Amino acid sequence: MGERYCDVALPVPLRRLFTYRVPEQFAAGVEAGSRVVVPFRNRVMVGVALATSDSPPETDKVKSVLDVPDVIPALTENVVRLGRWVAEYYLAPPGEVFRAVLPPAVEIRRERHFAITEAGRERWAELAGERRVSPQRRKGSREGREEKPAEEGGAKDPSGLDLTGGGWPDSIEARSEAERTDAAVLGAIAEAGGEITGARLARLVRHDGVEGAIERLMGRKFLEMRETAGRRRSRGQKIVAWKGDAEAASEAENRVRDALLAAGALPVVVAARQAGVSRAVIERLARQGKLESWEEAFGAEPEEIDADEFAPIRELTGGQERVIGEIRGWIAEGVFQTGLLFGATGSGKTEVYLRAVETALALGRGAVLLVPEIALTYGVGRQARARFGDRVAVLHSALPDGERAREWWRIRRGEAPVVVATRLGVFAPVPNLGLVVVDEEQEASYKQEETPRYNGRDTAIMRAKLENAAVVLGSATPSLESYQHARAGKYRLLELGGRVENRPMARVDVVDLRADFEESKRALPVSSAMARGIKECLESGTQALVLINRRGYSWFVLCRACGATIECANCSIALTYHKRRDRLVCHYCGYAIRVPELCPKCRSEHLYYFGEGAERIEEYLRGEFPRARVARLDRDTARSRQDFHRVLGAFARGEIDILVGTQMVAKGHDFQRVTLVGVVGADRALAVPDFRAAERAFQLLTQVAGRAGRGTLPGRVLVESYHPEHYAIQDAARQDYPAFFDQEVRFRRLMHYPPFAALANVVVRDRNLDRVLGWTRALAGYFGHCEAEGLKVLGPAPAPLARLKREHRFQFLLKSPRRSTLVRALGGCVAFCAQKEIPETAVLADVDPVSLM
Repeated sequence: MGERYCDVALPVPLRRLFTYRVPEQFAAGVEAGSRVVVPFRNRVMVGVALATSDSPPETDKVKSVLDVPDVIPALTENVVRLGRWVAEYYLAPPGEVFRAVLPPAVEIRRERHFAITEAGRERWAELAGERRVSPQRRKGSREGREEKPAEEGGAKDPSGLDLTGGGWPDSIEARSEAERTDAAVLGAIAEAGGEITGARLARLVRHDGVEGAIERLMGRKFLEMRETAGRRRSRGQKIVAWKGDAEAASEAENRVRDALLAAGALPVVVAARQAGVSRAVIERLARQGKLESWEEAFGAEPEEIDADEFAPIRELTGGQERVIGEIRGWIAEGVFQTGLLFGATGSGKTEVYLRAVETALALGRGAVLLVPEIALTYGVGRQARARFGDRVAVLHSALPDGERAREWWRIRRGEAPVVVATRLGVFAPVPNLGLVVVDEEQEASYKQEETPRYNGRDTAIMRAKLENAAVVLGSATPSLESYQHARAGKYRLLELGGRVENRPMARVDVVDLRADFEESKRALPVSSAMARGIKECLESGTQALVLINRRGYSWFVLCRACGATIECANCSIALTYHKRRDRLVCHYCGYAIRVPELCPKCRSEHLYYFGEGAERIEEYLRGEFPRARVARLDRDTARSRQDFHRVLGAFARGEIDILVGTQMVAKGHDFQRVTLVGVVGADRALAVPDFRAAERAFQLLTQVAGRAGRGTLPGRVLVESYHPEHYAIQDAARQDYPAFFDQEVRFRRLMHYPPFAALANVVVRDRNLDRVLGWTRALAGYFGHCEAEGLKVLGPAPAPLARLKREHRFQFLLKSPRRSTLVRALGGCVAFCAQKEIPETAVLADVDPVSLM
């Protein structure tokens, strides 16, 4: 048998595949979709084989695959095809695409090895001077130096290294902190024989600056790094089962036997807990031969589902019956079909999804249910598990790597044919997929804002096409693109109508903040009308939900003397004030500083905190209603899924009277006791420089209005606005999507925006402004020639965020009535950049952008 080769996609920002030789011992295990461990430069990477061949590549320098960790390919054939389509359509490097697709490689253990070069030894000699002593402190080795107590001699590191200078030669003590850290790293490696593992180096030199020193020393060729990989031992647990013919000799043994016979087999810890005995009793029974035992990998703890937590399954409405019948037909026929499920908030869309999943399972096919936010996977996942048990897997990026990998492989092995996930679930390797559901299909969070910039909704449609599956896009406020496709016949429009049980929609009142200020003569965080509404709500014993789509306490800090705002050091945006942390924070890069006492520009003490965020609203409501139980839910309070579940669970149980939140509380939740929803500053979204601003404002207001009156109690919504006459505000108040669509679509057609044009946003970025300007001028010349082919080019112009994460940014907005024209222009742009040696990472092409920021 001749040698075999495979083309591998590696997680690097390069638009190419890499060919590796497949050793004979791995030949049978490598096929399209298999994960492979390969060397790349001085590192070891996990990639995915996309094709195999018996033909050798043209170059002789072909490295070999180091390991194939899986018995079966991690990706199915259709997922591989989908990944290739994403790379081509969204102009993304294939390795970056498949990095997002693959499960975490938790079974692979990587280890870095650092070696000191000859130049590094010379640098160590230079730093240490002629007295090249070890940086490790040993008693009595100071040659005349007197041991200083820790409180006098500075911070003595637990590793035995003194990085404050107490144990260094005079030449090192006089040097900078960075140079002393460099010396510690070089010295530790030299003392270890010239090479050391990263783990051992970290134990020897315990200092915050070690990683920076390593990067610095490698950049100057004083250190070399190589990486090795091996298999990590999987953590296991001992499982026990009662032997059928064994006799119990005591009451304790009887309890153990009963627990094990009822369950079949249990982990030792669980068996001891359920039987009410110590672990020693279980171990003794195993030694006596009364128990069978074996090792298994750790699995997820079974989730306890309270059947009373969810509303009982009601009789379907006529609209639901009609829609479900049509979807069942698509799944049974095994044909690709896209349906837009359009129904008011509370009209029973989730029940339609679950009934469609039942149909897919009954026909031996799998289903993927996508939700736009990680927060929503909790409620939807629990509903699905209450209905389908352990056949449900949940996937999202916030899961620990081990849990995410475990769920992935349950899906791949066919153990979990139902997947509830965020956008990454579109790549879940469900065998024989029959149904894909995209809930709240209009949400911008389905679009990934970093490479690969794919749209989960559109990718889900392509996945369904590859699988001959049905795809259902659900929303009370569909995107203009989807609704236009449905009206044009490209999608099948499935209409549900009003709420289940003929419940009325919540009454929506628009509060004119101009009139409110005229009446009160004060600018308060919430209007007087909203304060009265909350008071009435508390008096009646119901709950209120207050939405403000802005985190923090104040929007920014302004100097009243010179007019300057305190901006991020890395981005061209003002910092947001967070009172609880007492920090000014950038929500884009995470930069944070203490609040200055004086203006950094003019040294004035007159600093003014402008605007209100969720933290300020929470504080104000606590002061206005001291006896009310007030909570806040946003990214600052919900740091983990446990925090999120705790707050939402308390609100659902009635333990919170007023919940203040950002948009994460605006959609997908079903709170039966909420009778008032207040929207603070509803029209702020209209000021965003984006052609979708009105659409987003309408969608958010309509969705949050749908949280009120979902139970038997009537609901009311108060929408604060300085522009109450705007059509997005008015149509949202009436919850009239067709009217909004007709108004907005005229603007889109006039200005040649989607759904009447294909759109791409090309951003040129770099930390060096001169380089960015040069590349931008070159691309302007290229795109200028494309305009003769029917491409409309807006720009170049500074991006709305002209500087982001230290990078200067300029952008081109490309529009064309024909997608083929746009595709040709973008393909030519990639070739042009390669010809002009413009780095691939410097030019970002966002196809079908949902935000122009």
